[in-house]
Amino acid sequence: MRNITIDNITEAVTGAMKKDIPDRNREIMTAAIKHFHAFAKEVNLTHGEWLEGCEWMRRAGEISNDARNEFILICDILGVEVLVDMLDNKVTEGESESTVLGPFYRENPPVLPKGASIVQKDFDGQQTVRVSGRVVDTDGQPIPGVQIDVWEDAPNGLYEQQDPDQPEYNLRGRFLTEDDGSYEFVGLRPEPYPIPYDGAAGELLNFMGHHPMRPGHIHFMISRDGYNPLISQIYDSETEYLDNDSVFAVKESLIGEMKPAPAGADTDLVMTFDFRLKAEASAQSVAAE
Repeated sequence: MRNITIDNITEAVTGAMKKDIPDRNREIMTAAIKHFHAFAKEVNLTHGEWLEGCEWMRRAGEISNDARNEFILICDILGVEVLVDMLDNKVTEGESESTVLGPFYRENPPVLPKGASIVQKDFDGQQTVRVSGRVVDTDGQPIPGVQIDVWEDAPNGLYEQQDPDQPEYNLRGRFLTEDDGSYEFVGLRPEPYPIPYDGAAGELLNFMGHHPMRPGHIHFMISRDGYNPLISQIYDSETEYLDNDSVFAVKESLIGEMKPAPAGADTDLVMTFDFRLKAEASAQSVAAE
């Protein structure tokens, strides 16, 4: 096309794609180009605003490394990661809802027995909590041998790898469910904390007039052969920011109640939370045969 105009530039760009590219490539790029062009037209984007946007993305790239991906953080702030997670993990059989992994997971946490504590360091004003529950299938039958990784922030709002004063793998652990699907561990009541906002993501928060705070939560990564893996977060029902999480990851089904522990208990609080796993499609097919 030799005469590009505002009216035909979108058609020109989408039409420039080769005929033999994968269909999914064409679907994604056609939609992206159409929406991006429509956005620029809708806001009547100026050249100066476009340049500032490019510079902002450059700054996001500069701060990104193996330990921090600023673009994922930006997607969190825009609700994109949560949306993609919901699209890719639709609840179809009553299984537990998923949510985002977050940037603070560490592989190979210490393997601990049922009921063990993940607390390696005490903090002033901390509240200990015994978390227990069962992992069952969508029919309510217990699933033994499920691997459960848990991790959370400390009362100072920092995860262990952010805080040089915390021991390695503090507030992290890996557990296996018993024959009755039960699990149990002792942790600390999680605190609200800010997502990193010292870079391009923080600039975006300021531009949007939004805060960086996340509600207090405990992370769970749950897996067993034959079942869809589950990545989720359980939120303290009394924490701040449940209604305005900076990354929009809260779901009503993922809110747990931390109650005062009964007299004579060895923790301050107790919380019971059960999970439901959906069988993988291949396992469902075999079971149906």
